[in-house]
Amino acid sequence: MLETWPFAAVWLIGWLASLVAPPRMLWQVAKLTSLSALLCAVMLVLFSAFSAAPADRVGLVVIALVAVLGWVVTRFAKHYLQGEPNQIMFIQFTLFTLTNVGLIVVSDHLLLMLLGWSLTSVGLHKLLLFYHQRRAAQIVSHKKFIISRLADVLLLLAVTLTYIDVGSLNLAAINAHVAEFSELSIWLELTIVLVALAAILKTAQLPLHGWLIQVMEAPTPISALLHAGVVNLSGFVLLRMAPMLAQSDIAQALLVVVGSLSAALAALVMLTRISIKVRLAWSTCAQMGFMLMEIGLGLYELALLHLVAHSLYKAYAFLSAGEAVEQARLQRLLAPAYSVTRKKLYVLSPLISAAVIGVSFVVWQWVLPQFHVSWVALIILTIGFAPLLWPQRDMTAKLFRLGLLRVLLLTQLYFIWHLLFAAAVPSQGKTHIALVVWVALVFVALFGLQLLVQLYPQHKWSRSLYPWAYNGFYLDERFTLVTFKIWPLPPAQTDASKEIIS
Repeated sequence: MLETWPFAAVWLIGWLASLVAPPRMLWQVAKLTSLSALLCAVMLVLFSAFSAAPADRVGLVVIALVAVLGWVVTRFAKHYLQGEPNQIMFIQFTLFTLTNVGLIVVSDHLLLMLLGWSLTSVGLHKLLLFYHQRRAAQIVSHKKFIISRLADVLLLLAVTLTYIDVGSLNLAAINAHVAEFSELSIWLELTIVLVALAAILKTAQLPLHGWLIQVMEAPTPISALLHAGVVNLSGFVLLRMAPMLAQSDIAQALLVVVGSLSAALAALVMLTRISIKVRLAWSTCAQMGFMLMEIGLGLYELALLHLVAHSLYKAYAFLSAGEAVEQARLQRLLAPAYSVTRKKLYVLSPLISAAVIGVSFVVWQWVLPQFHVSWVALIILTIGFAPLLWPQRDMTAKLFRLGLLRVLLLTQLYFIWHLLFAAAVPSQGKTHIALVVWVALVFVALFGLQLLVQLYPQHKWSRSLYPWAYNGFYLDERFTLVTFKIWPLPPAQTDASKEIIS
């Protein structure tokens, strides 16, 4: 197995150097560390490509991703944070956070991996308090702290139960133990359910999502690091434990139900938001739900693709948020009324999308007879690509053909990435028909509600839905009331909730 520990060691050395280096040298330390980590990742990927030794392909993909994100965020932050008083804290805890992310992606030991996962949230907690004097930042970080510590308790229990049952915390030994039996023991069943619950907590799934939406108090580089990197770690950990997850119907159902509902509800809420960064935060909540749902359905290659694509997109989106605001000002806010023809095109868009994807799949199988894509993934692609065919302002035949071309090209791109990632992830898990039916119903309902709002914005149902969606279906408010009664803020900070805007 290719050793990837040098990648984590680079970040660790950089973090330790930041603790002793003079303040004027800290940015040079951060830039040199991120560049060294990027070069290390490139060398590891090249070595694995030309080596006969087996490689951890999932780990290498995520190592390359983390290296790119760390390098980009560090370079961006140096200019963005000029003049800020807390730059030393930012550098030290960013390197600390990335050190623990590196520990997660290179470790094959369950305890070390989950320890890194926990310490990552500790570093992120300090970064979210960059403006520690702001009461809104204090209350948001307090909510995040409560949820993260609950997740840590679940992970500690999972580690303990695994060791009791297997007698080892090495992932290879655990997976070999799981492969010996047709079903999980009660301890391992409980272990993977606890890990799934921890993943739900750490990806800010509804109704535990409030802190993720409200961390806009933090500077943009911290938001980019959170949304593009840290929050995705749940998907990586679950992929590492895929052999155990594939044998747990309870954990799979939990991921699918919670993930699909979060994805659907967050997508509806996102439509009501004007702030670019808040829309991106709700998008992250929805995308993380989508990724958990894919893992629960056994679509591991699609989940890995989702993890990589979401990280790169969110890093770009947050770091260019200012340009997005400027572009939005140039667009018209109101579209003209839709004709009957256009309304029919909305309804027919899933069928057209399905036809393009279906024909493409048949052609790919004709060229590559061994090519296989789960029919569940094809359904997800059909629903996901359908909005690309929705009518635009001043819809013309040229714009419709452009929509068809986008669906066609994105389908080919997905099939290419599917071939690459299918060789990296574990073999596809079993897919339960009941979970597929559930997902289909949820996303058909979401598609129908989106059509209702688009075509009939003044309908009484649309008017009734809007305040619920705008207020996040009031889930965060209820969660905050309950948790703050159990673990309240100090008296001087209790009025901070007045400053929070979801």
